[in-house]
Amino acid sequence: MSKTAAVVLAFLSLTLFPTASKAQLIPSGNLYGGGAYADSEDVVAVNRLAMRGFDASVEMFPFRHITYLGIVLDGSGVFTKGIAYSGTIQQYNLVLGPRIFRNYGKWRVFAHVMGGIQQTRSGGDTFHPVAIDGGGGVDRKLPFKNFSWRVQFDYVHTHLLSENQNEYRASTGIVWRF
Repeated sequence: MSKTAAVVLAFLSLTLFPTASKAQLIPSGNLYGGGAYADSEDVVAVNRLAMRGFDASVEMFPFRHITYLGIVLDGSGVFTKGIAYSGTIQQYNLVLGPRIFRNYGKWRVFAHVMGGIQQTRSGGDTFHPVAIDGGGGVDRKLPFKNFSWRVQFDYVHTHLLSENQNEYRASTGIVWRF
């Protein structure tokens, strides 16, 4: 297990399984998990890669008086077979930042800007560029208590090997509100 995965697992364990509700690290928020599709420009701008993978996030609402602002930790991973002989390409993102949102009945509309790190593995090489993620989406409450369905779109920008990289990602999945 990678160090990043261990940190994310430890964080989720501490927030989701507290021994007492008053000792809870996150008093209220949501947990999201879903599938992702990404369209990524390779370092060579003419190479576009279609990638599939996962997206997961935990959001907390730490400010009682600012009810439209949350803090999000988002982790994602997308994969594809590379071009030529580069083998499988793997990209993992771990980003943190603010999210603003507004509720409209059963709908919740949100937008976020986050920063963090990306790990890219290709052809036996591993790179760790800084990632900037901006995006938004909607949650639709489901008939089951505390569950919603999310559709989310993100733009991830990195700078690697003296070149800019752009990735457009769409994801959808289930949200558990607590």
